[in-house]
Amino acid sequence: MEKSYRASTGVDEFYYAKLTEANIAESVPERVRFLQNISVEMGQEPVRAYGDNKVAEIAVAAGDITVNSAFHKLPEEDKAVLLGLEEVDGILAHGSSDTPPYVAVVFAKTYEDGSTEWVGLTKGLFLRPNTTGASKQGNVEFNAEEISAAFMDREVEGFSDDKAVLFAKDKKGETTNRDKLFNLVFGKSHPNSLPEGA
Repeated sequence: MEKSYRASTGVDEFYYAKLTEANIAESVPERVRFLQNISVEMGQEPVRAYGDNKVAEIAVAAGDITVNSAFHKLPEEDKAVLLGLEEVDGILAHGSSDTPPYVAVVFAKTYEDGSTEWVGLTKGLFLRPNTTGASKQGNVEFNAEEISAAFMDREVEGFSDDKAVLFAKDKKGETTNRDKLFNLVFGKSHPNSLPEGA
């Protein structure tokens, strides 16, 4: 099989869903449009044991998994769900007692040849974003909305150990691996999937 050395050139199709206690999406995954960029940081740190004045062994300690994303605009309805905000008469409020729900996330990295790499984040919490604004200064500039999250391992069907991040790739026009990933991450199909037998 020939290796591919193509780099991704875009991001698309950001979906999230609140998770039940059984780590299954409460409802159909919700799409948030106009994702501008996203980074998934999966830190690792080498831990060294010494003896006889040299390194005797090296182990790898897994660090935190953090996600930073920017959207053209993150709709208020999505912020309310992701952050667990209280709403009263159309007013959303942040407070020290906010309890964001556990969510799962899937997004796509796109390639110029039409293929897609899907990234699934199995269980995490979104954190309150900063609120910023700037005056117009002779020209119009759009301010992206940034939001971050922390993710953790959870049981994923078929894998021997708990996992936090899953990857799947489909060639142009294919959705087989996308559909498998959605079912593993959300316990539900991609919203555009055809019904069984169709």
